[in-house]
Amino acid sequence: MIVLKFGGTSVGSAPMIDNAIDITVDQINKSPVIVSSAMSKVTNWILEMIDYAKVSDTSRCFEIFNTLKKKHLDTCNSFLTKDNLNNAVDKLDFLFDEIDSLLNSLIMLKECSPRTKDTLLSFGERLSTTIIYYRCLERGINTELLDSRDFIKTDNNFNSAQIILEECNALIPKYILPEPNKIVISQGFISSTLDGATSTLGRGGSDYTSTIIGSALNATEVQIWTDVTGIKTSDPRIISGTKTIEHLTYTEAAELAYFGAKVVHPATIQPAVKKSIPVWVRNTNDRHSSGTKITESVFETGLKAISGKKEVTVVNITSSKMLNAYGFLRRLFSVFEKYQTPVDLISTSEVSVTITIEDKKNLDSIVDELCQLGKVKVEEDKSIICLVGQELWKDSLFISRVFSVLKDTPIRMISLGSSDTNLSFVVPGKATDSTIQLLHNEFF
Repeated sequence: MIVLKFGGTSVGSAPMIDNAIDITVDQINKSPVIVSSAMSKVTNWILEMIDYAKVSDTSRCFEIFNTLKKKHLDTCNSFLTKDNLNNAVDKLDFLFDEIDSLLNSLIMLKECSPRTKDTLLSFGERLSTTIIYYRCLERGINTELLDSRDFIKTDNNFNSAQIILEECNALIPKYILPEPNKIVISQGFISSTLDGATSTLGRGGSDYTSTIIGSALNATEVQIWTDVTGIKTSDPRIISGTKTIEHLTYTEAAELAYFGAKVVHPATIQPAVKKSIPVWVRNTNDRHSSGTKITESVFETGLKAISGKKEVTVVNITSSKMLNAYGFLRRLFSVFEKYQTPVDLISTSEVSVTITIEDKKNLDSIVDELCQLGKVKVEEDKSIICLVGQELWKDSLFISRVFSVLKDTPIRMISLGSSDTNLSFVVPGKATDSTIQLLHNEFF
């Protein structure tokens, strides 16, 4: 069997939904399972409605709500008829009534708990998959619609819940029974806690859903359908002359995703790695293009891609206590652990440690505690430039070319050797795009 994940732009309109169904029907003999995102713009609309509801701006809140309703109902009316149209509209109206009720509650309370936010966010995927299901029926396709909250289980960390993989692996084969000449449809991104409360996996979670399902069912492959032709050598929205990468390793894809590439979600890679399931990234607007294949290993060294992560903060701690001491780094990192703040890069010397973080939410508290360990200096508005490929550190000529290109760029920090697939360095935020373009021109 195969899993096909369709992103928001890939199901953003009636023609795009038909295109997604066509792509699936072409492979219907492979027992396909569709994992769908919300229609494009819908998740952002829901977030805007929540914001307006919290400040009791009823007019703007329900203006967006009516736009959301119209988008879905217009889509139904454009390609459904008779019973399928009536049944789809009845189902959508039921969901709209639930949204309406929740929004009115928020307007009264002037607040939205993380749990309620997840419940509201779940409607995007529930609406889109309802429409896809009835369109399949309209086209005479054998189809089953499932609710992913029945088998994608998480902890209670609402808004960015953590998967309980053992539960998922036990439940998925009981609910999803793929077979040739039948399409199974479910939602990405949404899930539920062990006590049944709706949760979400955070942005990009639809990719994660697809590989969790693929792993649990031993899929032959997972296909991530989006609006770009595979993974590019850099961000084509910013960098000119980018090319599609034909083949990446899981490690390379994860590094790119972590350091700024938005095509795949970093956690997507993990379930696929465990089962050696290939992941394809393909373009719904160019369905005959092969895109990028991500597998466990590729016998190909050298630079594959360049990405950047903006709005990074550099924190430097200088302390004589480090000299010939042990336990200092443990104490230092316990501060970041306490405030649940991930560290991206780290560089150490005899008396100083420099790290980078992206999440600044608890920065003031972190700095206060770090000051007990030594002198702290904070530099904001930096960017990490990440060069990804296999065995980069073994090629002295490659390293020389990189720093020759960047001879006029102030580099704050370098990380090389901790990963066989990643050379990273920190530059001023304003130099991000120009630095990536210079490197891309040199190597691609």
